[in-house]
Amino acid sequence: MTGTVDVALAAAVAAVLWVSVARLVRELAAARADAARARLLTILQLLAPALAAASSDPRALLVWQPIARTARRLFPEDFAQIDRAAGATFPFDSERLQATHARWTTDWLAWERAHDAEYKGKAAVAEEALAASGGAVTARVRADAIEREKLDLYQRKYEEYIRVAKALQELAADRETSSPAKRP
Repeated sequence: MTGTVDVALAAAVAAVLWVSVARLVRELAAARADAARARLLTILQLLAPALAAASSDPRALLVWQPIARTARRLFPEDFAQIDRAAGATFPFDSERLQATHARWTTDWLAWERAHDAEYKGKAAVAEEALAASGGAVTARVRADAIEREKLDLYQRKYEEYIRVAKALQELAADRETSSPAKRP
């Protein structure tokens, strides 16, 4: 009879162990799923400001894109899941990169027109002062200074425009060549 009790006791212990292990496995799986969801949420929270920043200033994309690229390399499965949910490469797909470049160019052209109008006005005032002064040296120096100022400011702004435009083009080209849909 003790043999039967021992077998029954062993079976009961085995059943309790089985239930405990099964519960532990379920809890570990749930913890892994919770950690994965938390990681996805963290990625979204980290990169959400990037979308707003790049929308308000195209240069911000040059700061955020390398961060996004690094995070994508560290967590490829997570980004694949986010990309599927977003329906595009998150946070900056090719369309967003191209739109950002277009916005940068549009902003440049608007600045260029405003700059030209502002300095035409300043130059006209300086030329009137020069004419009214009968060609006084100080009036001529002022007119020349306005022209130099106009050109210097234009040159600095143009160099920034070109630098950022090229960097945005490179990001868009890199996205095109590294996009999963474009890879062989």
